[in-house]
Amino acid sequence: MKQTPLRAVHEKLGAKMVDFAGWNMPVQYDSIIAEHNAVRNACGIFDLSHMGEFWLNGPDAMVNLQCICTQDIEKLSDRQIAYSPMCKPDGTIVDDILVYRWDTSTFMLVVNASNTQKDYDWIKSNLEGIVELSDSSDRTGLIAIQGPKAEEVLQKITNQRLKAIKFYWFTLARIADCECVISRTGYTGEDGFEIYCDIENTEKIWELLMEAGKDAGIKPAGLGARDSLRLEARLLLYGNDIDDTITPMEANLGWTVKFAKGPFIGSKVLKEQKDNGTSKTLVGFEMPKGPAPRHGYIVKADGKEVGHVTSGLKSPTLGKNIGLTYVPPKYSEIGTKIQVVIRDKDYDAEIIETPFYKR
Repeated sequence: MKQTPLRAVHEKLGAKMVDFAGWNMPVQYDSIIAEHNAVRNACGIFDLSHMGEFWLNGPDAMVNLQCICTQDIEKLSDRQIAYSPMCKPDGTIVDDILVYRWDTSTFMLVVNASNTQKDYDWIKSNLEGIVELSDSSDRTGLIAIQGPKAEEVLQKITNQRLKAIKFYWFTLARIADCECVISRTGYTGEDGFEIYCDIENTEKIWELLMEAGKDAGIKPAGLGARDSLRLEARLLLYGNDIDDTITPMEANLGWTVKFAKGPFIGSKVLKEQKDNGTSKTLVGFEMPKGPAPRHGYIVKADGKEVGHVTSGLKSPTLGKNIGLTYVPPKYSEIGTKIQVVIRDKDYDAEIIETPFYKR
């Protein structure tokens, strides 16, 4: 398994480690619920150094991204970020990525750890003109600090005025003597920041954050809390809720698909789905009783199987079972009754509005 630059830190903290996309990653340090609640009420710190970072440079970088991404990258300002699917010609999702625009010819792409090589190969195979793709993943450390006290804690150790960074924007900053990129996106439903740094500075920045957040109740948080936090906020996980069999229109990501910019990979199929509808759509549900729903559990309606749970758990914040599933459109209305099959028993559930949690 690959190791992040914070491996020694995780071991010192007694983290429970698991294999995630070929990386040795902390799933929890204390308890998942304690870490989850720290992010909701104070702040949590995450090691995200397993994520992939690519650079796209050259005079034709923009036109290539316009072709590869569903979002309109040309509409971004310098130092702005876009969340965008990349799609195959059949409209299905290669990956969902973040595009950091430095200027019209320089972009950083942040990709899912499980898709790093696949994404690199896909992007490379679709490039045309004067443009260069490089992979800086192995040289980049990435830490996220999330929660209502994240700004207060991070401000103690950086020269950058954090209030000036708007949601989905980024800037250059210094933390101690380390030059970093600080962005404000997040995958938890809370306010927070990402810190990209040279790999050799990652541990130092982690320790500075932990010290600065001591009085604010900062906690290290693992993959378990990351998953429960993102599901409450209805933030999708590649490999569970979306993959290369699902399109953005089916996943209710139509807001990321900008047809006005002109043709892009997958646009023909996605336009047909926008105009004519899809055979399935992603919905959220809650279960008042029973065990927690889990990925892969069968979903029924009118006595027949109509889908499977893509993500599900007992929400630490809401105290009830929640989940996501794809169903035919006729079962997607708010208030529709469905059943989740758990150990051969049907448990009642109901389609509800998402996100499940809003700060």
